[in-house]
Amino acid sequence: MAVPTQYREGPSTKRLTMRAMVADDADAFFRLTSNDDVMRYTHEPLFTSVDQARNAIVNYPDFESFGYGRWACVLRETNAVIGFCGLKVLTDLDKTDLGYRFLPDYWGRGLATEAGKACLRFGFETLKLPEIIALTIPENHASIRVLQKVGMHFDRAFAYDGIDVWQYKAANPASGPAQD
Repeated sequence: MAVPTQYREGPSTKRLTMRAMVADDADAFFRLTSNDDVMRYTHEPLFTSVDQARNAIVNYPDFESFGYGRWACVLRETNAVIGFCGLKVLTDLDKTDLGYRFLPDYWGRGLATEAGKACLRFGFETLKLPEIIALTIPENHASIRVLQKVGMHFDRAFAYDGIDVWQYKAANPASGPAQD
């Protein structure tokens, strides 16, 4: 699939700007990916060094491969990277996934909902995606609440990479109901 434009700049909201991560974000990304509370429901190993975080940023292929990806969420008030939110192509499912993670100091402020809504809008209006999914594990109640607040609905339960997940889905309002 040829992608004529790389959307390294993501959507903006009242409190956040979203952009592709750069190597200088490695410290912030390490704080996120080495935090037990943040990573509890991801089933991914904790990062062990800033170099590992920098390497993950530098080698993140999605913008070059698909034109979009997960964006750093930068708090306008402080210009600090406080997490990420964005869209990722899951090639094995042939779907685009909404995902997010924020540092615990920023939980409970509506930032994930704000960023998620902006990313869905971007996916539907700019990328013209017919639908967007999100995967979560059933125990992640906070994430499920965010998905519901951004307008996604439970679609199905299944095993993904050997983990029981719930898939939520939102259809592009301009293209009618999502088709399976």
